[in-house]
Amino acid sequence: MKVLVIGGGGREHAMAWALARSKQVEEVLVAPGNAGTEREPKVRNIQVGAEDIPALVQQAREQEVALTVVGPEAPLVAGVVDAFQQAGLACLGPTADAAELEGSKAFAKAFMARHGVPTAAYRTFDDLGAASDYIREHSTPMVIKADGLASGKGVEVAATKDEALLAAERMLSGQAFGDAGARVVVEECLQGEELSFIALVDGEHVVAMASSQDHKPRDDGDRGPNTGGMGAYSPAPLMDEQLYQRVMDEVIRPTVQGLAAEGRPYQGFLYAGLMIDADGNPRVLEYNCRLGDPEAQPLLMRLDADFAEVCRAALEGRLGEVDLAWDSRPAVGVVMAAAGYPGSVERGDVIEGLDDAEATGCKVFHGGTTFDADGRVVTNGGRVLCCCALGERVSAAQQAAYRGVAAIHWEGVFYRRDIGARAIARETG
Repeated sequence: MKVLVIGGGGREHAMAWALARSKQVEEVLVAPGNAGTEREPKVRNIQVGAEDIPALVQQAREQEVALTVVGPEAPLVAGVVDAFQQAGLACLGPTADAAELEGSKAFAKAFMARHGVPTAAYRTFDDLGAASDYIREHSTPMVIKADGLASGKGVEVAATKDEALLAAERMLSGQAFGDAGARVVVEECLQGEELSFIALVDGEHVVAMASSQDHKPRDDGDRGPNTGGMGAYSPAPLMDEQLYQRVMDEVIRPTVQGLAAEGRPYQGFLYAGLMIDADGNPRVLEYNCRLGDPEAQPLLMRLDADFAEVCRAALEGRLGEVDLAWDSRPAVGVVMAAAGYPGSVERGDVIEGLDDAEATGCKVFHGGTTFDADGRVVTNGGRVLCCCALGERVSAAQQAAYRGVAAIHWEGVFYRRDIGARAIARETG
């Protein structure tokens, strides 16, 4: 069968790579894809934007696509799954109504309050004066979030009231995130360790993916501005059986059941970004309605199952029959970013050493890349590459990933040097 992957980032490269490994899959189309997807066996880019919904439906029909899998959040929130369903085409992902869980942080917080899902105390504002009064009355640190989609960057952790007031002003004025900041959520700053919990849902049944942990701050030691993610590893040693059961019982199942009860049945990948406090209690920081990026890259490296069949089972309501298998080895993924990220970045810098990196045994997933007029791979975004590797221990996987990183260069490249450090500290005791 032919499969279509919607999106052009590192998550979508990993999804296309995993789908192409299936014996059921004859060809994977990626819209629009990147230089990395174009270089994969059995994979072909099609020049259609991820948010051009009518053109995506048309391509799926013309190419006789049997299964479409959606990568990024923007087309989900815009209703790409609804459009495919109306056209009688199989498309894995939540409808626009269900995807509001990610599309509006204010909706997500109110939903959690209605269904008893543990999260931080919060208030929602669309008026700067009211937000400012609330900020002045409450202690810091606090978190200011743009309500709408902001590519993983619409969150400011404010250490002082002045920082919080400035963040609220920048968002509500439209200066920072445009319409996405027309409403803001102001919430308490939770303390603890972050954990990514991703499950696949078929509307009723839930199958958890392997655990993973993301690194949001730009700089080593979890310092600097928030990003879409500077690296990830799987599994996360923090996730033991007791915590797994609590997350399923207190977060994932109440979320799926609550959405169904509100007439928004959920199908697709459901991501809960969690904070685990010192006593092991989970609370939800955010929901995402798709696989995480960069979590997808190490997760899909470890998946020891037919990804195409798993996606079909989710679409057909058969996840109750699915038992996901995982490579026992940990995987680490290190994001290589362009200078200036998460702000504006230069594009078009020639990337050297890609083949050398893969020769080390590392898998290089492309995020922001394209080809120049001479056919060379060049930068085309903020998070450019994610170098992933497996190892017998997290420390070995980390070393292997950084060997790949060391082989690659372009002008202004930067990356964190401590991806996986918490897991390694637990390994060494």
